[in-house]
Amino acid sequence: MGLDQALEISVSGIEAERRTMELISSNIANISTTRTVYGGPYRRKIAVLQEKPLSFQQALSQAEAKVNAASGGVEVADVVEDMTPFQKVYKPGHPDADEQGFVSMPNVNLSDEMVDMVYVSKLYEANINAYNSTKKMVTDTLTIQ
Repeated sequence: MGLDQALEISVSGIEAERRTMELISSNIANISTTRTVYGGPYRRKIAVLQEKPLSFQQALSQAEAKVNAASGGVEVADVVEDMTPFQKVYKPGHPDADEQGFVSMPNVNLSDEMVDMVYVSKLYEANINAYNSTKKMVTDTLTIQ
């Protein structure tokens, strides 16, 4: 694996964590949304990450060099909706209340989202540090005389 591939892997991690952070932000923004365009309350969204496969050229290069196969990074494979049940809150005056006065609220828990946000921000930061370290290695390599 060359340093250019290490940079690409770090970038894939940065992009995946950015997308995950966007979903967390969307979940927090919609924590009180009782109506969506699809009907019903907002459902929490979760990013599913998977190993990013190597390109054919990368796999061929590794095979020719007889190097152990390294992954190509990470990517967001899918965005799924959390199917946990909605919370029922008693609000008889709410326009979306049922006959008993209960409103179905989104299945978003602020505490969970904040924990996820801190975790993802640390992963994002780790990928930035890995990228910067690799970039410094490339720069140092070019200055060797």
